[in-house]
Amino acid sequence: MKRRKIMVAAGFCLSFFLGTLMNLLFIPGFEHHQNHGDRLRSYHHGRQHQRVADNAQLHVGDPLTAAVAAEVNSRPATSDWKRQRELQMQIRERLEEVLRYRQRQAHWPATGDAFRPLERRRLMDLEPASYRELNKAKDRRDNRHINAQSRQSPAGSNSAKAQNVFWMNSVRVDTGQLGCHSIANVTNIQYLGSGYTKAVYKATINSSLSVALKSVDFGGHDMDNCIKKYGSADDCYRLASFKIVKEMTLMEQLQHPNILQLYGYCYQDSNDIRDTVTAITELGNPLEMIQLLQTPWEERFRICLSLVRLLHFLAHSPLGPVTLLDFRPRQFVLVGGELKVTDLDDASVEETPCGSPHAAPADCLMEFPARNFTLPCIRGRCQGINEKRNLYNAYRFFFTYLLPHSAPPALRPLLDKIVNSTGELAWGIDETQVHLEKVLHLYKNGLYLQNTSQTHTSEYKRLVDTSISGDNYRCWPSYQHDGCTLSVFSVREAIGVCESHAQCQAFILTNQTTWTGHQLVQFKTGSSHLSPSKGRLAYVRTGR
Repeated sequence: MKRRKIMVAAGFCLSFFLGTLMNLLFIPGFEHHQNHGDRLRSYHHGRQHQRVADNAQLHVGDPLTAAVAAEVNSRPATSDWKRQRELQMQIRERLEEVLRYRQRQAHWPATGDAFRPLERRRLMDLEPASYRELNKAKDRRDNRHINAQSRQSPAGSNSAKAQNVFWMNSVRVDTGQLGCHSIANVTNIQYLGSGYTKAVYKATINSSLSVALKSVDFGGHDMDNCIKKYGSADDCYRLASFKIVKEMTLMEQLQHPNILQLYGYCYQDSNDIRDTVTAITELGNPLEMIQLLQTPWEERFRICLSLVRLLHFLAHSPLGPVTLLDFRPRQFVLVGGELKVTDLDDASVEETPCGSPHAAPADCLMEFPARNFTLPCIRGRCQGINEKRNLYNAYRFFFTYLLPHSAPPALRPLLDKIVNSTGELAWGIDETQVHLEKVLHLYKNGLYLQNTSQTHTSEYKRLVDTSISGDNYRCWPSYQHDGCTLSVFSVREAIGVCESHAQCQAFILTNQTTWTGHQLVQFKTGSSHLSPSKGRLAYVRTGR
């Protein structure tokens, strides 16, 4: 009996020991699996939230489903979850901005391939089904509009042809449909530079067409800061890529001779990220302001005129008044001497609201480093704020440096008036363009020479099909760095230039002209090296 009691007590102790051991071994294991399950559910809900953004074409503008919203609200407000939600909200906001631009209709008055938007290929599968139907309806309306215009009266046809001539003169390249197949075998790839978001490369397609390739810079400021803060390379790439998508959308909608042309785009997997986007655009030369200050006035005037024509278009664009929030010379390039804006990811059509009960008095205040402006509040909006911001930036970055210096003396009073009026915002973009076009008219037609009373003191011998080699001297500003090559309207103006240079003894009228039709003239110190040259005229000074 005593032995049985001992055995029962021993069995009880053994079972207690085994139970304790089991708890020590398996309770942590259960907690681990439970935590892992929580992480899986958290990951699942995170992916579900991401799929809501991925499939925004079905849900953009709609609230999340009640079940998802309830579960989101019921989760603990951890810092990781807050950061994830913050990143997803930023992605959603940028997506909705792109879609707002894609909804707007760009109605063009003329017909032809130059006016037809590029094929609406996939923009990261973001376009909602309702918008796709809207775009199909727009295409049908555009086709009916084109067919109607093709049957219009002769006068209307002539008008359309005239408008087409304007666009044809802008040399818009017909590239077909450039895409992934076009950049698969590009050659001569060269890194050009990068900003906060994008990296830009120069490349050659089909051994003939030079293009710019724009893609998200994985080592850039935006990606680096986003990954440090949120830890998700996929989502950070998606956030950054919407800037490129927005820029492509605006290039597609805002086709103008002074906006860089979009040739196409490509989506492909890269760096373990699905559907990375590359924009294929027209290639331009970056602006070097120090170099521009050394170029002839005619070329600097062309840049300012290009800029004013661009800003006039943006002020009256089909999307509404567009402002360039990041307005710096580096956002522009030169293509064949014409200024073109290349960076549109920071453009906006939103005008500052004002006049609400809670609005501050300074709602319509435009602040710049040198001075500030206060605009009127009309019908709840700061009147003309997008146009005025662009115009003042054009004044402080371009006009004040490029317009007046070394201009023909007869044009300087009008140029000074343009600079002063834009610097005070006394004129809008319409008035500014009218006055710059007037300067162009005076210059192209030689009217700036009519009031000059200069009398020539020398006679010149005219030599046909003759040139002069050597005998160079330098002048500023010149089209030729190691000589003195200037543009003139007539032989009379060339004689006046030669007599104003103490070292000039001869000049040669070349068969080259500038964009205004002025002739390039080479000025020489003498005529000791005459040589035959077809199409050139040499004028040699014979006396003083």
